[in-house]
Amino acid sequence: MNIDIYAICWNEADMLGFFFKHYDSIASRYIIYDDGSTDGSLDILHRHPKVEVRPFDRSISDSYVLSAQRLHNSAWKESRKLADWVFLTAIDEHLVHDDLLTYLRRCKAEGSTIIPALGFQMISDDFPKPNERLCHAVTTGAPFAKMSKLCVFRPDQIDETNFCVGRHSADPTGNVVLPPTDEMLNLHFKYLDFNRLARRHKVLAGGLGTLDNTRGFGHRYHFGEEQLRKDWRAFQSQAVGITKPGFQAASHHENQTWWRNRTPPYPVSDTGSKAGLVRKLTHLLGFGR
Repeated sequence: MNIDIYAICWNEADMLGFFFKHYDSIASRYIIYDDGSTDGSLDILHRHPKVEVRPFDRSISDSYVLSAQRLHNSAWKESRKLADWVFLTAIDEHLVHDDLLTYLRRCKAEGSTIIPALGFQMISDDFPKPNERLCHAVTTGAPFAKMSKLCVFRPDQIDETNFCVGRHSADPTGNVVLPPTDEMLNLHFKYLDFNRLARRHKVLAGGLGTLDNTRGFGHRYHFGEEQLRKDWRAFQSQAVGITKPGFQAASHHENQTWWRNRTPPYPVSDTGSKAGLVRKLTHLLGFGR
């Protein structure tokens, strides 16, 4: 199974090791767009045998966010006829399932073409050690609808992703078919060590364009210390243990997933049924696109 992983990088040297440790066992290749890193990230990227490093183009000169949106909606298309699945993610976002490769094979066999993930804002007072795997070292996180994203899909089956800014929602077109249930998690590892978070936000705020600031994109990056601590405490108070026995991620996101609340609803995979076979045949013949 071929899996292409796309992400944007900017001064992520302290996170790249965790990123690769998480995805190396499934990635066929990484396509990483670097936004002018100066902290050693480029050296790390160039040393990795599966990484293709490309410059991030600020195609909308006064907006990082809108430039990223444009990239997210187009870059993955080169994976058509090359990859079974595309992962479109961020360096601090880890997509998690108990048995990820088996799950991807099952979804493909059942006819699913998109796999949205349930978002959790992971939080820890301490920054993990470099040799740790983040999803094992930090297991407490708050349900966070903004991190519930479309990160995994089959590039040959999707015409357009139509991501909104930040990839917080999407309106994919083509042969769009959901899995019957939501099993994949999107763990966002940004709230690790409050002092590091505050420093990181200041760096990210400096990378925003004038249009981003005018429109309020990345507004958390401009929080002062008091407001950021309040935000930290709010996530901390809502945090749950995602590895505890009996944990059901979907129960923490009831009626909050944009892909299940859509009107009209997306089809759900049912390839064993007559309707599912008809839909698959219709798509293969080129109708209904």
